[in-house]
Amino acid sequence: MTQPAFAHSAAPAPGKVTICDTTLRDGEQTAGVAFSLSEKCAIALALDAVGVAEVEIGVAAMGHQEIAEMRAIAATLERAAPVVWTRLRRGDIELARQTGVRRLHIAVPTSDAQVSGKLRTDRAWVLEETARLVRHAVGLGFGVSVGAEDASRTELGFLIRLADVAARAGAIRFRIADTLGILNPFAAHRLVCDLTGAVRLPVEFHAHNDFGMATANTLVAASAGAPFLSVTVNGLGERAGNAALEEVAAALEAAGVATGITLNTLPQLSALVATASARPLPAAKPIVGEYVFTHEAGIHVDGLLKDRRVYEAAVIAPDRFGRAHRLVVGKHSGVSGLCHALREAGLPDDPDTARALLPFLRAWANGAKRPAGPADLAQLMQALPPLHHGGGTATGGLA
Repeated sequence: MTQPAFAHSAAPAPGKVTICDTTLRDGEQTAGVAFSLSEKCAIALALDAVGVAEVEIGVAAMGHQEIAEMRAIAATLERAAPVVWTRLRRGDIELARQTGVRRLHIAVPTSDAQVSGKLRTDRAWVLEETARLVRHAVGLGFGVSVGAEDASRTELGFLIRLADVAARAGAIRFRIADTLGILNPFAAHRLVCDLTGAVRLPVEFHAHNDFGMATANTLVAASAGAPFLSVTVNGLGERAGNAALEEVAAALEAAGVATGITLNTLPQLSALVATASARPLPAAKPIVGEYVFTHEAGIHVDGLLKDRRVYEAAVIAPDRFGRAHRLVVGKHSGVSGLCHALREAGLPDDPDTARALLPFLRAWANGAKRPAGPADLAQLMQALPPLHHGGGTATGGLA
């Protein structure tokens, strides 16, 4: 069978990277997460709409129901290429044929711990089996990428040999996975630089977040020459998760690297996955968290009210992500912010009233543990002496 052309087989142009999402595969491997078919299709459709280039849609070896669902998911994609994940087993490849998908990723254990401990074999067998199965899959019409599982604990020389074997057998890409999440940005940069300078295949980088560095590692991998980046929405994934799509895309675009991702649709995608995974987003989650564009501290609110540029950089402006600044009042509010909140609530908003109200607001915030809304401010106003219900003496407060 003639091998078809694959749109994402070659490396992107300089200044551009390709985003490959694995929310429906590695993301669903998060402990306790399970997506229904309707949720999978909705997520796939949203990933397609946001501009993801490839969507890893599942593991064919899970069985016939999974295969049927993968066929349905693939049918929802209009632009993104669906990818089936397989182990280094011929049976997995035969099952992948039943999905109708023409892109295949073969994961190959590469570290000594995995080769001997999981496969109970040696490096020579891994090289031979990789060559055999890649040739077989290519002969069936698949576009094949090969992934080095546990690459971060694998000798560089063996990774180079494996990539060469994969290329000779017809693979279109070589993925390196920091499976245990042990890399730091310095080590990740060095690994990708060393590998991209020695192999003929485009490199894809797949990071895990065990030390909280998956996003940073993914960014430096791109700068070191990896044009394909593997991510998940909200950073879902095994253990501490993977590199987060929304963080990687936003940071790369801020650095002038095109990703093809429509940034202002990221909050909706994130919310969809958070609901489907039953994993609520942390309030301070970068880009998509509820409070990441919310300000309370007096000095920040005063600056933003005067000129947004004081505490806003264009590359991280909320409107780039379909969001807006939200100014709230609480323990650390100053006079300017409280005056603004009182005005928005239709309450007396002169500076003297705000100064008089600040001690009551701070005491209230200690117990409430949340920003004060209009009803809260109205109730707090009732605690003020009549003199301060629209003007009075100053009691002090931050700007």
